[in-house]
Amino acid sequence: MVDTDTPARLLRLLSLLQTHRDWSGTELAERLNVTTRTVRRDVERLRGLGYPVHTTMGPAGGYRLGAGASLPPLLLDDEEAVAVTVGLRAGAPSSVSGFEDASLRALSKVEHVLPSRLRHRVETLGDAMVAIPPRGGPTVDAAVLTAVSAAIRAAETLRFDYVGHEGAPSARTAEPHRLVSWGHRWYLVAWDVDRGDWRTFRADRMSLRTPNGPRFTHREPPDGDVAAYLRRTIGRDIWPYRCRLTVHAPASRIAGRVDGVVTPIDDDSCLLELASDSLDLVALVVGTLGVDFDVQSPPELARHLRTLSGRFARAAGQRRR
Repeated sequence: MVDTDTPARLLRLLSLLQTHRDWSGTELAERLNVTTRTVRRDVERLRGLGYPVHTTMGPAGGYRLGAGASLPPLLLDDEEAVAVTVGLRAGAPSSVSGFEDASLRALSKVEHVLPSRLRHRVETLGDAMVAIPPRGGPTVDAAVLTAVSAAIRAAETLRFDYVGHEGAPSARTAEPHRLVSWGHRWYLVAWDVDRGDWRTFRADRMSLRTPNGPRFTHREPPDGDVAAYLRRTIGRDIWPYRCRLTVHAPASRIAGRVDGVVTPIDDDSCLLELASDSLDLVALVVGTLGVDFDVQSPPELARHLRTLSGRFARAAGQRRR
């Protein structure tokens, strides 16, 4: 029996081609229960719709779906469609300028074509979700992220103007290694050519110069892992407050509860290193640990905690005598 339902057959053919493998005409004909001549015609129909189906000749030849110049309609299974929709809902509040509107437009298009059984699942998840947007923080231009990503892929040196956290401008030349999204901000980890060392740059503080510099060979990542390097150095390179506290609790009890570096001192205490642009946030973090601690540095943190303790005592009705 020959399959005469052309639209359904095209969708089945597209689904097979999206498995990222080469298919011979004979294999596709057997899967679709049609002739190889019909397969060739259907491939041409898909090409007419914008799908870049490549053909390779010879005994091992066949058909493969490649990347095209424009985005044709996508064929998603149920789980993929739900995952894309939920991801767009969660990603709409963004620190990247222009992404929120683009995410909402894409979300509207996907939700419009969802079958009712999937729309109910997505709406249920949507009703239960709350996406908190960045708190008035800086945004980074999507074009900057795209240009930096292209330089990383091409191994091309970046030249850019940079404004440090204290407001000092500088001209930088760096070999870009990785872009990192952390806490609604984007960072570039790169080898600073002039300083001969690894550095971390806030992407929203970069103004790229063109053209890029010469090609380079990618180095081994710092600390063997970019995430580990950032956790160790991000306070030194980016945040104005770098706090060290002795916490009177085992490191195993503190690690994983704070976004900082925890180093054991002995069985009953550990060193906690936190970096932030707000002493209030540091006070909140250590206050919720539920253990005693001593401030090592900076002095501003100790003074700030004394101010807060007086304020809390007055709020609790304990007036000074």
